[in-house]
Amino acid sequence: MDKILNLFDKDFLALFQHTLLGIPIYKWLSALLVFLFFLILRRLFSFFVRKVVRRIILRTKTKLDDKILKLLISPLRYLLLVFGLWSSLKILGVKGEFFNHFIKSLLIIAVFWTFYNAVNIFKSEIYKFSAKFGKDLSQEIGNFFIKTLKVLIIALSVVAVLQEWGINVSAFVASLGLGGLAFALAAKDTVANLFGGLTILADKSMKLGDWVKVGAVEGIVEDIGLRTSKIRTFEKSLITVPNSYIANNPIENFSRRQNRRIKMYIGLTYDTPVSIVQKIVKEIREMLIKHPRIDKNLTLLVYFDQFGDSSLNIFIYTFTDTADWEEYLAIKQDVMFKIMEIVEKNGSAFAFPSESIYIEKLPDLPKGFKIEE
Repeated sequence: MDKILNLFDKDFLALFQHTLLGIPIYKWLSALLVFLFFLILRRLFSFFVRKVVRRIILRTKTKLDDKILKLLISPLRYLLLVFGLWSSLKILGVKGEFFNHFIKSLLIIAVFWTFYNAVNIFKSEIYKFSAKFGKDLSQEIGNFFIKTLKVLIIALSVVAVLQEWGINVSAFVASLGLGGLAFALAAKDTVANLFGGLTILADKSMKLGDWVKVGAVEGIVEDIGLRTSKIRTFEKSLITVPNSYIANNPIENFSRRQNRRIKMYIGLTYDTPVSIVQKIVKEIREMLIKHPRIDKNLTLLVYFDQFGDSSLNIFIYTFTDTADWEEYLAIKQDVMFKIMEIVEKNGSAFAFPSESIYIEKLPDLPKGFKIEE
């Protein structure tokens, strides 16, 4: 029995001496066990943070420690994986410049990942800072800062990784020659859109939630980005508009107005006497002056204006005291009902399109035909 066990032990040990890709099997197993150890350590770290650290932090009055924990937890979990990978590769005997550059690149990503998380976690502080440039556009300026910081962090991380691998980014761009010129020309519109976004924010021509019309695009502003702005139309479709287009076209901002206009013609029948027309005009004007929802500080016009084809036309021009569309419609409806009452009360009526045909002479009728009166 002992001889069999000894033979088994020898065969079992010999198995670990075999190589895979030139590396002994036992080293592969050791590397795998070390990596599994770091995976378990990563889970234990998450459990410790969730059950212990987070409970301690919740007892503090400040919220800064909560944000710092959110900032660090993901990069630290990632670093445990990097260290596990580094330890496993060390056991396998992997070394050289490629190995060093690879591990350092992963560490660089961890650092910039932390900065990227910081932008998301400290959003409220960025919005407070942007409010110093104008409270009306704090949301838009804050979004602009956040997107700019994110793009900058990603760009710097890419440059740092390339530099780690020995690629001189500035020399690389300079060496592009005609390719660099082509790239610059291709980026011309992007730069124009970027400055267009800055112009929109600087001019305060629109902000999130505004009802605007730019060219043929009309709707509610949902986002003002680095390159484009998004407008939700009243058909609920989302239109992405380049900022350069917005900056170079008139912006009609309906949300900035304080009043809405009522402009209409009403047509009276031609059999309405002059005195009645005058009375109707006077009573409509008085009704508008007394109406509680008509703005008396703005233009108010009521005049007999036209001899129409089939009506005597009275021109009405005034403004409500609200910019809200639904309130405006209710006020306009009330005004129109009162106008109908005035016209009916004075014994007149609204005209409708009609034609009168005058016959100067009737043709001779055949014998036996006659026209009855």
